[in-house]
Amino acid sequence: MARRVSLFVTCLVDQLFPSVGLAMADVLERLGWKVEFPEAQTCCSQPAFNSGYWDEARQVARHFLRVFRDAEYVVVPSGSCGSMVINHYRELFHKDAEALAETEALAPRVWEFSRFLLEVAQVEDVGARYDGVVTYHDGCHALRELGIKQGPRRLLARVRGLVLKEMDVAEECCGFGGTFSVKFPEISGAMARTKIESILRTGADTVVSTDSSCLMQLRGALLRAKAPVRTLHLAEVLASR
Repeated sequence: MARRVSLFVTCLVDQLFPSVGLAMADVLERLGWKVEFPEAQTCCSQPAFNSGYWDEARQVARHFLRVFRDAEYVVVPSGSCGSMVINHYRELFHKDAEALAETEALAPRVWEFSRFLLEVAQVEDVGARYDGVVTYHDGCHALRELGIKQGPRRLLARVRGLVLKEMDVAEECCGFGGTFSVKFPEISGAMARTKIESILRTGADTVVSTDSSCLMQLRGALLRAKAPVRTLHLAEVLASR
């Protein structure tokens, strides 16, 4: 029997970057996993949580817990959304014993995509090929809340034809931060420009990350700078043949 994995594609992937969800499914199926997409899924509740609307966030989070209650594994193409479920649902439900118990039961089965490949599927080489020079951006939540640093780089190192060039500020924030970029656009834009300057210094033709929100911010800044650099999610690179 094929091993079973459920995809939580996140709002941004669902609405703006569906190719990331398809690429993630392609990689997992290539590795022998049966991929399921629960159609009732919506949001992880992070926007409401970060904006202080915790009652509304709890409603959305309870729906997430119901939708994925029976999942063997939940794979997420986002350190940001993954951290919300794994870490911050405990904050949301610290006074709700039933929902907290559901969170504690589900959280160990929720995996950010790159970590799932390395630690559950136990594979570094997924048979990918991407001819180009790539630089990698560390998303804040993946790096600081989930401790994901070397894993994506290990996966990229096994992609045939790919040359990885590190940024001098790889760990600095891109400036998106969800509602931060709306509330503080000048600061957000300045942070993005710092990242773009660092990307250009590497000579890379592609910037890769594990979070589509970061890539959306970087893509906008690259377009405004008229810089000939692509933005790709790690799953899209790993799906390349």
